[in-house]
Amino acid sequence: MAETLAADNAWPLWDDQPSEGAFELLTNNGMDNAVVHSVERPWLFHYRPKTNSNGRAILILGGGGYVELMVGREGVQVARWLAGLGFDAFVLVHRFPNAKSAPQAPVDDARRALNVIAAEGYSKKGLGICGLSSGGHLGAALLAEYPQTWTSPQASAAIPKTDFAIIGYGPISTNAKGRTIVLNKAALEPPAKQELYDVVQPDVQISTAPPTFIVYSGNDPVVPVVNAYRLAEGITKAGAAVELHVFADAPHGFALDTTGLPISKWPNLCEAWLEQNGLLKA
Repeated sequence: MAETLAADNAWPLWDDQPSEGAFELLTNNGMDNAVVHSVERPWLFHYRPKTNSNGRAILILGGGGYVELMVGREGVQVARWLAGLGFDAFVLVHRFPNAKSAPQAPVDDARRALNVIAAEGYSKKGLGICGLSSGGHLGAALLAEYPQTWTSPQASAAIPKTDFAIIGYGPISTNAKGRTIVLNKAALEPPAKQELYDVVQPDVQISTAPPTFIVYSGNDPVVPVVNAYRLAEGITKAGAAVELHVFADAPHGFALDTTGLPISKWPNLCEAWLEQNGLLKA
């Protein structure tokens, strides 16, 4: 399965079934723009450090609105970047919240992925999260308490301590009923997706948090920038330091490959933040 996403290793999260039929992957526009649909069984893909290892691992959560997964632009590309800084980078292909998988499926898969990474011994010096778009919401969910209303294998399973986080343009809580920015915003489809956003509102559910780098677009037409401010406030209240960057003009989903705008500098700013926090040192 590793070769599916040009990875070095790969693990199924919940079983030992073969990789065939685990998920639908579209690579018509190359691996850098690959998109995942209809996930039956989640998998975790590992990219080894491309330089001297710094002894830390990072879980990468791409976006796609919880109905698809931009595993190329917001997964594999990000993994290559972080592996180039010495991290063991892991890209998660998680299930989506729908009638088949239930609202908590992506959260359960992400929590399981953290445990797999730790169990395999890749996070001896630290473990981080990098989430973009809906993956930003999912990454922030890993910093929040697991909802008591959900019953699942992960409800009682502890997860490893998160030592740092990188969150970009995620809909942290503006999709939740009663907290939207758009007046009379219609419920999201499918219903399980709306339930996920209603139940998991990380900015007001974080009790402990790691140092966090946050990057958003000030004129994002899809994810209002107020999400950045809400998340920063929640993490600050939890006692952690926040590095917040809001760029005045950038499209939603800017990822790593948006050129010709100041937003293209955000990976350099993030690298400087990682270095400042001692996260690149072996």
